[in-house]
Amino acid sequence: MPRAGEQRAQAGSSWWWLASLLLPVISTSSSSSSSSSSYSSSSFPTYQRAEAGGTRTGFLGRTLVLLDVNTRSPTRILNDNFLSVQLDPSIISDGWLVFLSSKRLVTLARGLSPAFLRFGGKRTDFLQFNNHKNLAKYRGPGPDYYLKNYDDDIVHSDIAMDKQNGCKVASHPDMMLELQREKAASTHLVLLKEQLSNIYSNVTITARSLDKLYNFADCAGLHLILGLNALHRNPDNSWNTSSTLSLLKYSAGKKYNISWELGNEPNAYRSMVGRAVNSTQLSQDYAQLRTLLQSVRYYNRAHLYGPNSGRPRRNAILLLDGFMKDAGSVIDAVTWQHYFQDGRLKKVEDFLKTRLLDTLREQITKVAKVVSTHTPGKKVWLGGLGPAWSGGINNLSDTFAAAFLWANTLGMAAVQGIDVVLRHSFFDYGYTHLVDQHFNPLPDYWFSLVFKRLVGPKVLAVRVAGLQRKPQKGRVIRDKLRIYAHCTSYSNHNYVRGSITIYIINLDRSRKKIKLAGTLRNKTVHQYLLQPDGNDGLKANWRQDSRVQWNI
Repeated sequence: MPRAGEQRAQAGSSWWWLASLLLPVISTSSSSSSSSSSYSSSSFPTYQRAEAGGTRTGFLGRTLVLLDVNTRSPTRILNDNFLSVQLDPSIISDGWLVFLSSKRLVTLARGLSPAFLRFGGKRTDFLQFNNHKNLAKYRGPGPDYYLKNYDDDIVHSDIAMDKQNGCKVASHPDMMLELQREKAASTHLVLLKEQLSNIYSNVTITARSLDKLYNFADCAGLHLILGLNALHRNPDNSWNTSSTLSLLKYSAGKKYNISWELGNEPNAYRSMVGRAVNSTQLSQDYAQLRTLLQSVRYYNRAHLYGPNSGRPRRNAILLLDGFMKDAGSVIDAVTWQHYFQDGRLKKVEDFLKTRLLDTLREQITKVAKVVSTHTPGKKVWLGGLGPAWSGGINNLSDTFAAAFLWANTLGMAAVQGIDVVLRHSFFDYGYTHLVDQHFNPLPDYWFSLVFKRLVGPKVLAVRVAGLQRKPQKGRVIRDKLRIYAHCTSYSNHNYVRGSITIYIINLDRSRKKIKLAGTLRNKTVHQYLLQPDGNDGLKANWRQDSRVQWNI
């Protein structure tokens, strides 16, 4: 029977929340909440607290829901790195790679450990490794005058040793960061032009660049997964391994603990570069990569993931099916990508549509069917996940509104048996990241942080019944109310083993009063409140309530 650890209850007003017993609820409205076994949640954007003696407007009524959780045995046990993150190779081109040594950025990343760090994206297939000493020649559209001698200067001035981990971290002057942001903005225009024209430039990753990337991952407690260029082809369309072999030898010499993948969305190669790589060829390429890894002693047991296909539409499913048939045994986990919206959509309401949220379930079902047909039991990862395509939507996919997608994605992926979710992107360009270019955490980061602290890998089955209608399993929460439950993370020592975490998303206009029943009855509930800043509602950033003490 679950018990909660002895800790102060968290409470506040206007909420998205987590709690322990535990209970996170995500909402778009204002309400009061308390630490008890019976509570209510509301999520209508225009809801206002009633004046004394007045009536509340904006609601269609209130539904009472009985909630219980099956604590006898978990339905799934996920990877300890279930919530993981991604960095796009464009940080080499726009100059942000140099700033991965930022003490603030490393600290924010540490908050999400343990996790995988996937270095990959659209420009994975244009990366070329060059172990060259003349860095200025190979740095790409490289640093402006203010960064000309940065690598040398930082050794003498900015770098401080993190004594706990022996990491190289830096504090960067504000002026340098401002100039870098200007440079990155102009570089992104070039990158966008490439994307629209489908004419891409090669990106050179030097030995020094790889050192910086690995230093960031290692200091933050993240395990690096490095994407390799699958479009480096010989005239007969076979994979050219020269750059990869050079990179493997360098990394092995440095004893870098890295896992690997090959290519990014291979089903889209024809539209990107006019050259197709079918499932048969891709399978041969992965088999060749596995042979390469085994030939380098340090990586003979390294993990290999793939094929990192796109959304499971016709071409992607055909490629995945052929790949799993021929090379399913070569990889350690199956990876694919899902993005919810086209970057041209700009309405807050789009993020609250149940039909949009449910597209993920449909895609997972398609991928799982292919995997179970050819390699039953093989782990499946969401190898690239974001709220929108094309870099996201300014002032929308980087705000409170997108948190509904992110929270529902984590809950739904866990229930459906996805072993790891890699969020695009931790930091850099566009509007789908967790940390902005001022090194400030965005709304999805805060939810990710609390999720990491509270949610464990054991997934529990939820049982609900609505008292206003004849109880029918799943009927109450079929569309608008989503409830997910896990055993609380064992690494959180504020709670004893046996505690559980529940997080709830209410997308309905009616209020939901949740009454804990069965094994949850009369249990202590600790609520964790995250809320938007100011009066912008769904378009706001979250802030920490000054009245709430965080001790997770």
